[in-house]
Amino acid sequence: MSWNEPGGDKKDPWSGRGDKNGPPDLDEALRSLQEKLGKLFGGGEGGGNSSNDSSPPMKGLTAIAAGVAVFLWGITGFYVVDEGNHGVETRFGKYTTITQSGLHWHLPAPIEQVNIVNVKQQRFIEVGYRSAGSEQSGSVLKEALMLTKDENYVDVRLAVQYQVKDAKDFIFNIVNPAATLKQVTESAQRGVIGSSTMDFVLTEGRSEIVTQIKKEIQDVMDSYHSGIQITSVNLQDAQPPEQVQNAFADAIKAREDEQRLINEAEAYSNDVVPKARGAAARKMQEAEGYKEQVIAQAEGESSRFAKLYAEYSKAPDVTRKRLYIDAMEAVFSETNTVMVDVKGGNNMMYLPLDKMLPHKPASLPANSNPVQNSNEPAATPAAAPASAAVDEHSVDRATSRGRDVRGRQ
Repeated sequence: MSWNEPGGDKKDPWSGRGDKNGPPDLDEALRSLQEKLGKLFGGGEGGGNSSNDSSPPMKGLTAIAAGVAVFLWGITGFYVVDEGNHGVETRFGKYTTITQSGLHWHLPAPIEQVNIVNVKQQRFIEVGYRSAGSEQSGSVLKEALMLTKDENYVDVRLAVQYQVKDAKDFIFNIVNPAATLKQVTESAQRGVIGSSTMDFVLTEGRSEIVTQIKKEIQDVMDSYHSGIQITSVNLQDAQPPEQVQNAFADAIKAREDEQRLINEAEAYSNDVVPKARGAAARKMQEAEGYKEQVIAQAEGESSRFAKLYAEYSKAPDVTRKRLYIDAMEAVFSETNTVMVDVKGGNNMMYLPLDKMLPHKPASLPANSNPVQNSNEPAATPAAAPASAAVDEHSVDRATSRGRDVRGRQ
């Protein structure tokens, strides 16, 4: 009788059903696993042919799997904060704490999350221009053009550098910190430029304008509790609009020429005035010296005259003769005198004055005769030694005659 006919033994040769020593049926194993998973996740009691002896091992495997899942989930809570960064932890979106650099752990998502903020990075924004790398791509007229106090347009380009000083405020208090800072910078810049004249903005007022803009930006951002610290404000360029740049360049050049001429005039004044003052001081000192010299000489002469008068009052004749002799000696000591006895001499007498005079004038040539008349011919040098002899008796008589003349006077 066949296995599938009525009254058969219900044994098929392939599955071995009914054989308790054979392997379990695959369908029954899958059905049992399905029932146990249903119980684990809230399903009802599974019916069927599954035995109660297989439930404890499945529960152990489930616990192990759950433990491994919890372990892996807990590992995801570890995070590392690099140097120069701060970690801001939140629990269900609410701030809890700030962590410094190092290894940290928090309850994994979705319970807690962490935001890493770089507090040492130098960030910057550009107002009035856009740069591509190191080269400027030009001015943004909507941001750069602004009106000054004297109703002139200027093209101003500004760069602001900042960094995060409070990571909590930086994340929670402002939605878009960079956009907010840019708007605040543009507002502060227009306020400062609008209260200044164009010449002040283009020339000597650059540093003062930058300082005022930086202060106003920081005050506004602090009032917002933005957690931003302004490190520097750089005025990249400030110039008139392109349409009038040539005229302003000429005006600036004229102003520079004016300042150069002023500096040159001051340098010349500083050179001439001290010299004039020194010359005036020298003249004053020379005048003072001459004054002192004249006064001293007058006082000396007065004192000498007083002493001479005292001696004169004692012996007038002797004193008078001594004064006369001293005067004559002073007069004749400065001249070359030759005494000639005309009456006792010959009709014609040749005097070699160039030999008799002790000093020959330096202005006369070496071969000139100092006593030569302009109408007479010059004497030859060879004739001078022959006629150089002079009558000694005539000279003695001339000398004695001169003495007699002085005695009679």
